[in-house]
Amino acid sequence: MSKISGMKVYNNILETIGNTPIVRINKLASDVKAQVFAKIETTNPGNSVKDRMAVKMIEDAEKSGLLKPGGTIIEGTSGNTGMGLALTAIIKGYKLICVLNDKQSKEKMDILRAVGAEVVVCPTAVEPTDPRSYYSVSRRLATEIPNSWYVNQYDNLSNRTAHYEQTGPEIWEQTEGKITHFVVGVGTGGTISGVGKYLKEKNPNIKIWGIDTYGSVFKKYKETGIFDENEIYPYITEGIGEDILPANVDFDIIDLFEKVTDKDAAVYTRRLAREEGIFVGNSAGAAIKGLLQLKDQLTETDIVIVLFHDHGSRYIGKIFNDDWMRERGFLEENLVTAQDLVHKHGERPLVSLYSEELVSHAIAAMRKFGISQIPVMKNGGFVGSVDDRSVYQLLVDDPNLKDSPISSIMQAPFPVVQPTVSIDDLCKLINRDTPAVLVDLGQGKYHIVTRYDVISAMS
Repeated sequence: MSKISGMKVYNNILETIGNTPIVRINKLASDVKAQVFAKIETTNPGNSVKDRMAVKMIEDAEKSGLLKPGGTIIEGTSGNTGMGLALTAIIKGYKLICVLNDKQSKEKMDILRAVGAEVVVCPTAVEPTDPRSYYSVSRRLATEIPNSWYVNQYDNLSNRTAHYEQTGPEIWEQTEGKITHFVVGVGTGGTISGVGKYLKEKNPNIKIWGIDTYGSVFKKYKETGIFDENEIYPYITEGIGEDILPANVDFDIIDLFEKVTDKDAAVYTRRLAREEGIFVGNSAGAAIKGLLQLKDQLTETDIVIVLFHDHGSRYIGKIFNDDWMRERGFLEENLVTAQDLVHKHGERPLVSLYSEELVSHAIAAMRKFGISQIPVMKNGGFVGSVDDRSVYQLLVDDPNLKDSPISSIMQAPFPVVQPTVSIDDLCKLINRDTPAVLVDLGQGKYHIVTRYDVISAMS
């Protein structure tokens, strides 16, 4: 930071990294005995915690001679590290190639391209040693491209050093040394290991909890020392979990791992946005859900810091897209059905008329029961319908029609639906020309659902 004529200004965007806020979690932690706070890393210029280690890794590579002026930086990334590297590369004058697997969001890829990075996309569902994996492609490019440097955030210990030097001290200072638990999703392991090392040096009693995902090897390896390939399978959650053991993961510092499902990570990410006003990515949803799964281990005197890695804008096309969530069975919807609307009517029987009855009978029934639509029957089946609007218009034109049979003025019969049909599908059936539907309750019983019923349910 510089001072110019009394102004406090930054010399470049990299100087704005760090000093991110800690914010209390209120609604989602209401059942937790401890005080729960989030370390919001989205205020970094690249909108993620990865900005910190990106600068550190590049600067250490410069000092060691691995990265030379005009060189090309190459890295396999889930997107966030790539953003931090891109900002640093811009300021320092390097080229950047980011290698991503195809499960990463389109937003992450577009953002990287927006800041000048070349993006190479690789398949997710392959072994790490497969030449098509993003690990293998990254290493290969580094051997093929002159004057290039492969970052390797997984095994580059400058990653966790950045958090030991920056993130850990920030958390200690911000909590005045009162922190008792640190909770964070684990991918490369740099954040949890660096922060955890610093905090345990300050107070060995501080618990370090890592959040893992199903399909990742971390939890079982921590608990058994076994690298079990049977644990490995594709998963959706981005930024946490691995099918390798990165050098940055210090298992001795981590007290336990807790696994969170893809669905829970997605659902709680959306809940953070809607209930706490904190717009973050799905590793944050996993982290808060993991903490809630462990809440019985907490007491009233505990102070918990949960680190939120990245910004929700990276996940607009996925986590925050209803269609994407619905396709995967992640969207928790309380769908209103025709059955729900029938229940609101209680045990009220269906009012119907026969086609040979008079129009005047229809008018009398509408008046007596306070209804606007009546199905018309013949020979035990529905053959037509009448409604107050059409009857009114016909009588205005010809008052004598009231002594005519209903069959002479009736309209098309109301559509018949099953009780499980959703309100969305009801909306497609009920329109200007079709004011109601009949719900088939079985055993010859039917109930009417009107336009007014649907409007009331939607309001």
